[in-house]
Amino acid sequence: MTAEFKVIDLQIPPELAGVRLDSALARLMPQHSRTRIKGWIEEGAVLVGRQRLRPRDIVAAGAHIRVQMTVDLPQPQVLPEAIALTLVHEDAEVLVIDKPAGLVVHPGAGNPRHTLQNALLGFDPSLSRLPRAGLIHRLDKDTSGLLVVARTAEAQTSLSRQLMARTMSREYLTVCVGVMTGGGTIDAPIGRNRSDRLRMAVRESGRSAVTHYRVLERFRAHTYLSVQLETGRTHQIRLHLSHQKYPVVGDPVYGGRFAQPRGAAPALVDTLRAFKRQALHAANLGLDHPRTGKRLALSSPVPEDFRLLLQALRDDARSATANAEPAG
Repeated sequence: MTAEFKVIDLQIPPELAGVRLDSALARLMPQHSRTRIKGWIEEGAVLVGRQRLRPRDIVAAGAHIRVQMTVDLPQPQVLPEAIALTLVHEDAEVLVIDKPAGLVVHPGAGNPRHTLQNALLGFDPSLSRLPRAGLIHRLDKDTSGLLVVARTAEAQTSLSRQLMARTMSREYLTVCVGVMTGGGTIDAPIGRNRSDRLRMAVRESGRSAVTHYRVLERFRAHTYLSVQLETGRTHQIRLHLSHQKYPVVGDPVYGGRFAQPRGAAPALVDTLRAFKRQALHAANLGLDHPRTGKRLALSSPVPEDFRLLLQALRDDARSATANAEPAG
């Protein structure tokens, strides 16, 4: 456990009448960030009377508010470790890491060591002065690709604001099960699964989540996609695509049972069975440099296992086309 719940009761004073709910709570709870307060509201952890309001809703003087806060518990010291890192950008303010699949980002239950955070502290011990060693966002353990790290408090503030303002662009590449007819947008709120705390679920009471996708390549029973995040919820791409009945190949949580494509070449079946992680790669990252303001556009090629998956899908599609009988 890294957090516990604490319930507090508040009352809106006269001087905050007519103010937005998130702004009023930020004034009443200055020890907590506005981002965290907004998150509690969107997750339904804030009741005004008996109602769940939106962050922008106006509150009245005397209104009773109950907040069920998640409070971070003290974390054990994260120790530096000599773990090799692949850097795609490095300067005095910013690092961009190309994370391999299989590397956990933060220490936690079941992964107390050998994480990216340990590796960052081994690379630059001064990162111990920053929360989470300067990590601005995260990727799931078995998702590969680009992660940005701040090296100064000023850079961390700037990069975090870019992430919140959605001016930091993030493009992912993925292969999903099923043939999509075209691109689109998935707008479906995400919250914690009520019966399994390790999973997320599409829920009306969840936090806003928007995913844009476009088709790069179609195969006989799969689609290669470019995906852009407008928001950054836990498991967002994996859950949204599964919700649309196009789960990510290899996803152990949202992918469902393995289904062998009808008539697939043995080489493709073997490749699909051997692909034991979600086929998801953070390929492109765009951000404004915290000091210079210059736009950085960084990219990462898909890793070898992903490349081999695409090759097997292309070979299968070509073989099926070559073996098709000509129209009579």
